[in-house]
Amino acid sequence: MTGAVSRAVLAALILAAAHAAASAAAADEELWALLKAGGQVIVMRHASTDKSVGDPPSFRLDDCATQRNLSAEGREDAQRLGAAFRARAIPIGRVLSSQWCRCLETARLAFGEPTPWPALNSTFRNRELEPERTREVRALAGERPSGGNLVLVTHQLNIAALTSVYPAEGELVVLSPLGGGRFRVAGRLQPDTLN
Repeated sequence: MTGAVSRAVLAALILAAAHAAASAAAADEELWALLKAGGQVIVMRHASTDKSVGDPPSFRLDDCATQRNLSAEGREDAQRLGAAFRARAIPIGRVLSSQWCRCLETARLAFGEPTPWPALNSTFRNRELEPERTREVRALAGERPSGGNLVLVTHQLNIAALTSVYPAEGELVVLSPLGGGRFRVAGRLQPDTLN
């Protein structure tokens, strides 16, 4: 009897996992369709870095050698992301990025040359900057972009302050603008599902 119950429980768990995977794939496809239509705001955390080190105290924005940068995996992930967007014909309008090298490189590898925007810079070392920077980004993210989707490449803390989502490295949070600095989180795309 115990063996039969165990097999039934295992079968139910496998079925539930398969259903969850199918639901997640369907949600991703709905999000891709939304992006293909344009007018969304994509807020992306920079791609993978060596997470065992942070930016040293002496880091400088104008010197990538003083910063924590993308790993080889991160560069590959950013290129794969760009390929996925091109393969799905997702229209990209403006691309804005934090001035940190890991964000600029992520944006460049995935979407082309970004425009650096200080409002997307990390507030990790100076939390007093967070409210004003978040207000600036919220004002932009709340307005529907013309000419494709707007891409904002930034840091986890900034995305969390804006959306209450704590993304993994390379994760995208898609926002649907509602006007007046308001938006809704339409969904998330994980870096390992981008193909």
